[in-house]
Amino acid sequence: MANYLKRPNGTEDVTPAQIHKWHTVEQVVRQTAESFGFSEMRIPTFETTELFQRSVGETTDVVQKEMYSVIAKETQFTLRPEGTAGTIRAMLQNGMLAEALPQKVYYILSCFRHERPQAGRLREFHQFGIEMAGSQSPYADAEVILTARTVLNTLGLKDIVLNLNSIGCPACRAKYQEALKAYFEPHRDALCETCQERLVRNPMRLLDCKSAEDQAIAKDAPVILDYLCEECKEHFEAVKSALTEMGIEYVVNPRIVRGLDYYTKTVFEFITTSIGAQGTVCAGGRYDGLIEQLGGQHIPALGFGMGLERLILTMEKQGLSFMEPSVCNVYLAPMDDSARPAALKFANALREMGVRAEFDLLGRTFKAQMKYANKIAAKYLVVLGSNELEQGTGKLKNMQNGEQKEIRLDSAEHFTADYTEISLSEMLGSSAE
Repeated sequence: MANYLKRPNGTEDVTPAQIHKWHTVEQVVRQTAESFGFSEMRIPTFETTELFQRSVGETTDVVQKEMYSVIAKETQFTLRPEGTAGTIRAMLQNGMLAEALPQKVYYILSCFRHERPQAGRLREFHQFGIEMAGSQSPYADAEVILTARTVLNTLGLKDIVLNLNSIGCPACRAKYQEALKAYFEPHRDALCETCQERLVRNPMRLLDCKSAEDQAIAKDAPVILDYLCEECKEHFEAVKSALTEMGIEYVVNPRIVRGLDYYTKTVFEFITTSIGAQGTVCAGGRYDGLIEQLGGQHIPALGFGMGLERLILTMEKQGLSFMEPSVCNVYLAPMDDSARPAALKFANALREMGVRAEFDLLGRTFKAQMKYANKIAAKYLVVLGSNELEQGTGKLKNMQNGEQKEIRLDSAEHFTADYTEISLSEMLGSSAE
């Protein structure tokens, strides 16, 4: 086995052979977000640890087990485990929430969590997310869900089910927490150690446990929908009505509680069966108390996050198409050293017109250059030799169909490369004289 250093467990390299898949997804999410009025925002890769303790919640698995933190000069920093807390912090710090509302932003960023790597779940992963601050309307909930649905539809994903729930406000949720404590208390000794602690500090986290034994106990636990106050109940009904008006199908799933403490009222997940047990491709909801919790005024907010790795994995599993990989449009093959200056000049002129052009940099034989042009899937080949340059001609080959023709370098004759009309005389300029 080769003795070279390898990437850390739970991370992935994206090679040039795979990058077109990422470009496909990134292009769709950007265009969709901007069509809904969201603008891009970029935030630091790390924040003070306190930010995530206050927002995500100290009893969550993310804070207790999964964060990457470091102490530097007595200040503790954490690589972001998710995008919402840092984005809301940035909106507050930069005065955006004092401007016209709603504020609508999106981001594409990397996140870090120390958990067991598996299909679609890595320790460094990438998220597309949106955040909307300033509206408490149920139509804002429906609009955010529609944004996610539009991304999934545009990518062509099939068999995606929207699961919807409401986890209420702090007032009605307090009553639900008491009901959960009463239900789970007789089973305390059978719960895992983590859930025994959750039973005291945050019983709703019990419903999110991955232990098969704890899931079996939770099967008959009370459901939050039976404990919603009138305001939360009316809001949830209005969200469902708005989704129906827009033709968005959903399944009410009272077991969705989300793994982060800042959520309130509407929570949702888009789930697929294409990638195994970890089938959530998008998750989000409302977090009306988060801005206040981070030191701002009481401003309602909501959003979602999508894992890019999971989107790509699902597309691959479903056999969906991606944009074509970027390839060489024109490969210039100098037949000898005397033609290399002309090849260099020709290549740069093509690049200035937005054409991807390459030429031999290894001193290959002409035969080896032909093989290389085939390997890189070049669309066109232009043969340049000393005789051709003296005669003011070049040989053009269409690598897709094999057609060849002689072209005059001092004429206005054109050839097409990637839908761009290119004049050879313009490309070579003085070298054709």
